[in-house]
Amino acid sequence: MDICKHSENCGGCIYQGVPYQDQIILKGKEVLRLLEEKDILFEKYLGIEGSPRRYAYRNKMEYTFGDEVKNGEMTLGMHKKGRFMSIVTVDECQIVDPDFNVILKATLEFCLKKGYIFYHKKTHSGLMRNLIIRKGEHTEELLVNVVTSSQQNFDGDEFAKMLLSLPLQNSLVGILHTINDRVADFVYADKLDIIWGRDYYTEEIMGLKFKVSAFSFFQTNILAIEKLYTEALSLIKDLNGKTVFDLYCGTGTIAQTISLRAKKVIGVEIVEEAVEAAKENARLNGIENCEFIAGDVMEVLDRIHDKPDVIVLDPPRVGIHNKALDKILNYRVNQIVYISCNPSSLADNLSLMQYSGYKINSIKAFDNFPHTKHVECVALMSRVEK
Repeated sequence: MDICKHSENCGGCIYQGVPYQDQIILKGKEVLRLLEEKDILFEKYLGIEGSPRRYAYRNKMEYTFGDEVKNGEMTLGMHKKGRFMSIVTVDECQIVDPDFNVILKATLEFCLKKGYIFYHKKTHSGLMRNLIIRKGEHTEELLVNVVTSSQQNFDGDEFAKMLLSLPLQNSLVGILHTINDRVADFVYADKLDIIWGRDYYTEEIMGLKFKVSAFSFFQTNILAIEKLYTEALSLIKDLNGKTVFDLYCGTGTIAQTISLRAKKVIGVEIVEEAVEAAKENARLNGIENCEFIAGDVMEVLDRIHDKPDVIVLDPPRVGIHNKALDKILNYRVNQIVYISCNPSSLADNLSLMQYSGYKINSIKAFDNFPHTKHVECVALMSRVEK
């Protein structure tokens, strides 16, 4: 595929034009550099695995309305490289499904025709804020969410009529309108209306079904994350009769998969909406040996009476706070599986874990986000008997 036409201005894909094999070699070397920098000792480094799909792999995009040049025509897309206030229209992006580009272009044309103006970050005036598109990889369902302020009426009926007339390859299942009047440059739902259809799409991962709502966290590259999860779960050799803690569990994808082999799984996640989604998805899949608790891991662990046999960690990019990590390590479980979306914070956490009596059996990197700087890792640790 040719180099993306947006590569010069869009800040998303820093490895545009670099042969894919070279990309993953560079990412693998960066993982090793970060581990060596923190003096992390490991028995085996299992290399880096590429993404099953290198293009059209992202199942979610959050676009911003703005302008590329001051007082210029309204744009819709991503922040310009090195210029946070400028927005570049990215209607030929290569890492999303082609339908995303069709919807983006049609939405921008609709808003320009209506004479809508974008929400200015400095003056806090204007209507159009964001366009969020989500897709079910295995179900081919699309969910569209337009985010505006309440400063002017948005014609949702006309917008839905326009979207439903587009020649899309996937199935549009829901069109939503979110009102966000917060000053911060962050998508928040003061009010969420269903213009047409429903407020969620469905997805399937490793044989399990999931309902994904407008603001639920969900993995972005489904084909790649299935490979990563399969690898992570294969590291835990025997789960029969065991209790597993899945900490920072999100919508409970790993927890539900583990529950098919374990006696009991307890998932902990700070985002309440994600926990509610996890509970609903467990019911959807007929899983009864999963318990999901909303709250900060550091505080929730003080309230749980169960003792884990195995712990799975899948924290956000900042990693695990040392105080929370101390509590996790105090369980002295024989096996910990750490899934990381940031090798830098992983190295920081492994340093403390290594000091606290754990050895790193293996580390493997995964390139789940081709052409971007991001890389994920899975590490297996076991307790050293003293």
